[in-house]
Amino acid sequence: MRKKALLVLADGTVFEGESFGAEGETTGEVVFNTSMTGYQEIITDPSYKGQMVAMTYPQIGNYGINPEDMESSRPHLEGFIAKEFFDFPSNWRSEATLGDYLKEHNKIAIDGIDTRALTRHLRDNGVQMGIISTEDPDPESLLDKVSKCPAISTLDLVGKVTTKETYKWDRDLLRIPSSFTKKENAGDKLKITVYDFGIKMNILRHLAETGFDITVVPARTPPEEVIDKSDAILLSNGPGDPEAVTYGVDIAKKIIGKKPIMGICLGHQILGLALGGRTYKLKFGHHGGNHPVMDLATGEVEITSQNHNYCVDVKSLGKQVELTHKNLFDGSEEGMIHKEMPIMSFQHHPEAGPGPNDSGYIFKRFREMIERSQ
Repeated sequence: MRKKALLVLADGTVFEGESFGAEGETTGEVVFNTSMTGYQEIITDPSYKGQMVAMTYPQIGNYGINPEDMESSRPHLEGFIAKEFFDFPSNWRSEATLGDYLKEHNKIAIDGIDTRALTRHLRDNGVQMGIISTEDPDPESLLDKVSKCPAISTLDLVGKVTTKETYKWDRDLLRIPSSFTKKENAGDKLKITVYDFGIKMNILRHLAETGFDITVVPARTPPEEVIDKSDAILLSNGPGDPEAVTYGVDIAKKIIGKKPIMGICLGHQILGLALGGRTYKLKFGHHGGNHPVMDLATGEVEITSQNHNYCVDVKSLGKQVELTHKNLFDGSEEGMIHKEMPIMSFQHHPEAGPGPNDSGYIFKRFREMIERSQ
């Protein structure tokens, strides 16, 4: 018999289910992810720090956990929500059950709830804080607890997920065909410094596949320490509100004009703020692996991986940048390129992990930009 668990949202909505991870209580901003597969990558994506993720696909855990599909060294989300948890995985790569993995890392999870109703509620009313508990059976008590939790927009979550020390990376893609021919000659490699605001391993794998010599640095690394050692700089994805990462914006301001820059997700938002623009919060965010995005230069539509609650208001940047990609679900901005400096950034995730690989060409496009600027 599994233990009873409750999910209570900040507006008082209550869902009753069962625990399949660690026991206890956890709070976070509740979002939903529409990916049909990839729960392991989602759980280990540092961008989900501060959030609890509800999967819209009903059966979760059926292919277990394996060491190759991690996007970081451990889970970062605050809680996990599913319709039906499978405790008997069937996959030749599986080395543990999802439940055991979550227990090992002290992450609380709940299943047996109507995730379709939860998703519709968040879609209609917006994302909000929530609490999952296996200890307190009183919804009113839990509502009181969640009402006292700070919104994640007030927190610097990057500081909780960034690397503590600088390190090198040289592992390329595991099985996915490359979108660009890797340069085998080490002399052809371009040196790139990656600011880790919550980096996913698949970004690093794609950079290695595209012929970069990669150094990953902590989020607060002074730019003076990396500019002269780099051919280019990448600002990574990460969790939370970009306006809370004031040091990241300050770093980006000092890098702009010095080296070619690429931003992904939070890095894209930080670049937008550093260039003098604004960001805004989406009602329920974009989280999933099935979001259509148009490349405005070619007119081609890509199915993309996404994980963000904030967007850059590209119009607030005036004529200094050009919009390059647009979300076809809601028309929100997905990419921009600077008209005078070698800067490009993207709201969606070209590295996938999980999701389709349609946008993998972006890494090739960035390398070509660097080469033109040299």
